[in-house]
Amino acid sequence: MLALMSAGGIALLFAAMTMPLLIHWLIRNEIGQHIRDDGPASHAVKAGTPTMGGIVLLIAAVVGYLAAHVFAEVQMTRSGILCLGTILGFGVIGFADDFLKVRNKRSLGLNKRAKFSGQLLVGTVFAVLACEWAGVGTTLSLTRSTLPGWHLGAILWSILAVLVVIGSSNAVNLTDGLDGLAAGSSTQCFAVLAIIGYWVSRHPKIYHVHSALDLAIVAIALAGAALGFLWWNAAPAKIFMGDTGSLALGAGLAALCLSMDVTLLLVVLGGLFVVETVSVILQVASFRLFHRRIFKMAPIHHHFDLKGWPETTVTVRFWIFAALCAALALGIFYVDFIRVGGVV
Repeated sequence: MLALMSAGGIALLFAAMTMPLLIHWLIRNEIGQHIRDDGPASHAVKAGTPTMGGIVLLIAAVVGYLAAHVFAEVQMTRSGILCLGTILGFGVIGFADDFLKVRNKRSLGLNKRAKFSGQLLVGTVFAVLACEWAGVGTTLSLTRSTLPGWHLGAILWSILAVLVVIGSSNAVNLTDGLDGLAAGSSTQCFAVLAIIGYWVSRHPKIYHVHSALDLAIVAIALAGAALGFLWWNAAPAKIFMGDTGSLALGAGLAALCLSMDVTLLLVVLGGLFVVETVSVILQVASFRLFHRRIFKMAPIHHHFDLKGWPETTVTVRFWIFAALCAALALGIFYVDFIRVGGVV
């Protein structure tokens, strides 16, 4: 417990106290967000807002993770290190995208092929090392390795892992369109994963994830860092996380769920991110097939934005939905524990 408190608390304080330094440096060097021309007109006022706040967010998470192992003397595990490395890898891809946007002074950074190639590379490295180096189980699971316990084998699991990591990364990236939306929603997801990881570490007879506590530390460090970032990202945002943060947070969610053997639970836990992604898919499919739009604009948070909802209203209501999804995921996990706890 001390390790979790140290990781989350230090990550939060580091992000909240260091972010103003980055904001000041970015403003001084005139490094700000470029708004898409086809975006909501109300977002034009955000042009020039400092971006790439994900840099401090990720550093804060690493600092929190390392501090927990220093103060609580918890052993680092290969799974924890791999998840953190994957998060940083996607952060690098996001940074490259943000850097090109700033340098070229436009809202487009890496082209789709370059971004996907980078995500595919990092995702593949994660999947291979998870199987061959970290010893992550290769079953498709909801709350534990025996539910439903479908053994995929290293190859099929690796393919699935790559798809899940890339999909989750892009889903959070799509959600990062309103002040505080992605940061607040991600905080809730990582907090639940920290609880699950801690619980798994306390019941090794039911769960067989030897690195569960270390994974919980990674999760709470990310939750603390995202919460500290949210202090400055809440509307009206003083800084945006950029792709540096959003791609990394999405990859972190996927990597942790895959490593904890709760892959299927990710769909429930990240319900908001799923809805945002599905809204884009439906919008594109409808326009290409029927030349009609389902929503005023996708992702769906822009639909409500254009309907006249204040931005803070959209954000808070989406936070509530994200919280309900996170609570449902935790409930599913706990109900299954109650069902099998008395048997083991």
